[in-house]
Amino acid sequence: MVSGQVVSDIRKDELLFPFPILRDEQNKLLLLTDAAIQNKKNLIVHAPTGLGKTAATLSPALAAAIKNELTVLFLTSRHTQHKIAIETLKLIKEGHNKAFGSASVIGKKWMCLQPGVETLYNSDFVDYCRRLKEEKKCNFYTNARKTQTKFSIGASQLLKSIDDAGPLTTEEVIKYSQREEMCPYEISLGIAKGAKVIITDYYYLFHPDIGDNFLTKIGKELEKIIVIVDEAHNLPYRLKDLASEYLTSITISRAMKEAKKYGYEQMNEILQEINEIMEKLASGMKTGAEKLVTKDDFAKPLSTSYDYEQMIEDFESMADTVREQQKQSYMGSIARFLKMWQGDDSGFARIISIKQSTREDYTVLSYRCLDPSIVCRDIINNSHSTILMSGTLLPTSMYKELLGVENCQEVVFKDPFPKTNRLNLIIPKTTTKYEARNEEQYKKISETLFEIVEEIPGNSAIFFPSYNIRDQVSKYFSTKTSKTVFSERANLSKEEKQELLDNFKSYKDIGAVLLAVASGSFGEGIDLPGDLLKGVIVVGLPLNQPDLETKSLIEYFDKKFKKGWDYGYLFPAFNKTLQNAGRCIRSETDKGVIIFLDERYVWSNYKRCFPEDWEMVVSNDYKNEIRKFFNL
Repeated sequence: MVSGQVVSDIRKDELLFPFPILRDEQNKLLLLTDAAIQNKKNLIVHAPTGLGKTAATLSPALAAAIKNELTVLFLTSRHTQHKIAIETLKLIKEGHNKAFGSASVIGKKWMCLQPGVETLYNSDFVDYCRRLKEEKKCNFYTNARKTQTKFSIGASQLLKSIDDAGPLTTEEVIKYSQREEMCPYEISLGIAKGAKVIITDYYYLFHPDIGDNFLTKIGKELEKIIVIVDEAHNLPYRLKDLASEYLTSITISRAMKEAKKYGYEQMNEILQEINEIMEKLASGMKTGAEKLVTKDDFAKPLSTSYDYEQMIEDFESMADTVREQQKQSYMGSIARFLKMWQGDDSGFARIISIKQSTREDYTVLSYRCLDPSIVCRDIINNSHSTILMSGTLLPTSMYKELLGVENCQEVVFKDPFPKTNRLNLIIPKTTTKYEARNEEQYKKISETLFEIVEEIPGNSAIFFPSYNIRDQVSKYFSTKTSKTVFSERANLSKEEKQELLDNFKSYKDIGAVLLAVASGSFGEGIDLPGDLLKGVIVVGLPLNQPDLETKSLIEYFDKKFKKGWDYGYLFPAFNKTLQNAGRCIRSETDKGVIIFLDERYVWSNYKRCFPEDWEMVVSNDYKNEIRKFFNL
């Protein structure tokens, strides 16, 4: 058994572990990762915060890559994790005197030096960039590349400088490139070509179009890649988004204006036809209503009047011309949807719905992916090895099935922090169940929250299932508490999020309250160690609305795994609550309370979802429990 093995100093050196101390659980993960790679197996790891996942997986993967002419692809959606991975590589380079290349690549749009591109949709940016390159109108690109496959002399010199200075963060590479007026993305591709470790986003491997193109450009073969997926609990949802597409009546209206503006009025007849088909499909539906449709319901009447494939080509061609003037094109969005709509039925749902905006209702026709394994199973199973890891990857069997992982070992690690440092408290006093939502319930939740935060000596974060429930409770809570209240807003920019977080942190000595949403900006991916956060309260359960997509998910997973309710509804919501809870205890010296406020948490069907090593206290005498914990 792995648990009985201890890595010797010699073996630790062979596996390039960068730190002098190797903790017990970290030791196990290091050996498990090494064994999986040596045996060309896949690994799914639930490893709570503080275990040291990055070093324990990246070190043996790099050692194997150097020894066996492989490449490590470290995938993460978090910018902070890019930096942690780079810092780990720096320590390996310095501590073990190893020479190896590394690259940190973020979204192409966010590396671009052309002004104004950050406002473009990703798909429009891709087309805009392609056209600039083809027409030799991007000096940054032409300064970097002599041809599509050859770098300029200046770029080759820059690549050598970066290689000598590395490992470097993306920001550092952008600065180097900007100084030489060269495209940071192309320079990053050059770095990646010779790199043993590439840190990048999920879509550079899993996007149906981008993934293959990226590997070809950097000269890497999937069979020779060790894939490490960080925060893998997010992977199923990101993959489903990648394989889904939407068309709205607003997009059609804007495409018609665009066609008229640029002299393509002949396309408005087709656009009008598309709009009329959508209106017929939505006939009799009210605001908020939705219904399932078939591929032929939309495509057949359109194909009766027009050549479907020719339409796509015409829209794409015209969109290219439009982008010469305004960077983005709504006709390009139409072409992309028409192409996606031709996709498979199995593992997808086709839904038409009526949505409400601030001005008027609009119609949405969507092609939604239900099964993430359609996107990733071949990639995962054809790589050399794939390691999927997260602090909330429970149950591991669900992720194995959802992602279609074969030849796989599943491992669950216990929380590495002292149990005495945290109080896991369930208060079965209130609920956010749909049928129980009313003013009386909101007042009751507010009163309970007030009593809780008054007992917590420091900052508290409260997570709600939705903005609406948060606001309903807040109107009572905010007038009762004497503590400063911060409220998260939807769609915060990175700068706004950081400013709010910094202000909240500054209250650590006197205590403030952050009112946030389970799926919002602060639900995961933020670190508040030490005295910055003393309590997290999760209000209710962030279960998805029982809409058609959710119902389709439940039905699909019932047919495929006989686990529709768990996989399509319950487990995803519960993992969000565990992510919220994880904001509290970030190091072995942190001390705090984690409170689950809803009567459903004591129901057996919900309580079974907590990690086995969590000691749960159920009590309505919460004030006394909190006082005892903090020795007040």
